Amino acid sequence: MNSPIIQLLVLAGIAIFLILRLKRVLGTRDGFEKPPAQVQSERSSPRREFEVIEGGPDRDITDHVPENSKAADALARMKRVEPSFGVADFLSGARGAYEMILMSFERGDLAEIKPFLADDVYETFAEVVEARKAQGLTIDAEFIGIRELSLADATFDDEEALAEITVRFVGELTSAVRDNSGEIIEGSTTAIKRQKDTWTFARRMGTDDPNWLLVATSE
Repeated sequence: MNSPIIQLLVLAGIAIFLILRLKRVLGTRDGFEKPPAQVQSERSSPRREFEVIEGGPDRDITDHVPENSKAADALARMKRVEPSFGVADFLSGARGAYEMILMSFERGDLAEIKPFLADDVYETFAEVVEARKAQGLTIDAEFIGIRELSLADATFDDEEALAEITVRFVGELTSAVRDNSGEIIEGSTTAIKRQKDTWTFARRMGTDDPNWLLVATSE
C-alpha cells in the first residue's frame, strides 16, 4: 500500500474519532429546539394572567340598581344622550340637595331653594310655610345627617330627553315647633328624629342647564 493511501486512512480515522468525542461532550439534538433569540423573547415577556373583557356591565349603574332592570336601562339611555352624566355624581348632588331643601322648608325660607323646585312643589311648600306663619308658629331645626340614601327608580323619555330619578332618603335631625311666645309645643331641640322621604328629581338631558328639579315628594 503506497504512502498517500495510508495517509488518507489515518486522517479518516482521526476525523471519526473527533466526531465521536464531540457527540459525547455536546450530546445530540432530538426534535425541535427553539433558537436562543426566541427563548429570550418569551422569558422577557411575562404571560398575561387575565384578559380584559370589554362591554361588561356599567358599575356606575349596577352599583345602584339591578342589572337589566328597567331603571338600569333608563340610566344607560341617559348616559347615551349625555355621556358626562354619572349616577354616583347625581346621588352625591342629591344628598346635598336634600339637606338644603329640607332645612330651608323647616325654617320657612324658600327663596334660596325656589330655582330647584318644580312650580307645584314650590306652591305646596309655600302653602305650608304660610299656614305656620298665620298660626304664629316657627320651627327650630338642626340637620344631623343622612343615615340612608338609595336610588329607588329611574325613567327616561327618549322623545323629550326627560330624565326622572327617584331617591329614598332617611335623614336625621332635631326639630322643635315653637309658638309665638317661643315656647316649644311640639318636638325637641335635643332629641334626634328620623325622617323618611322619597323624592323625584327631573331634568332634560343634553341641555346646558345642569340643575335637577324636585318634581315630587312622598314619605
